[in-house]
Amino acid sequence: MNQHLNPGKTGLAVGKLVGGVHLIWAILVAFGWAQALVNFSLWAHMVSAPVVVKAFDLSAAVVLVIVATAVGCVIGYAFAKIWNWLHR
Repeated sequence: MNQHLNPGKTGLAVGKLVGGVHLIWAILVAFGWAQALVNFSLWAHMVSAPVVVKAFDLSAAVVLVIVATAVGCVIGYAFAKIWNWLHR
């Protein structure tokens, strides 16, 4: 059984996943729903920290999604290379 991963495809898949999660976060902020999610998450983890979600900023959201996607691609690519090296 071939256990090798294609580094390019793995990088794109992880990049899309990480970028997509951050795109969803930006949408939640834009609709004003993010603060409730943060409050719920802190409550569910039994943590008390003053976290305030700021107003939506389109340029910040675009940078967030692009950087997250790029970092996800790099991490996915590196993971696949390491995986292939360990399974040769």
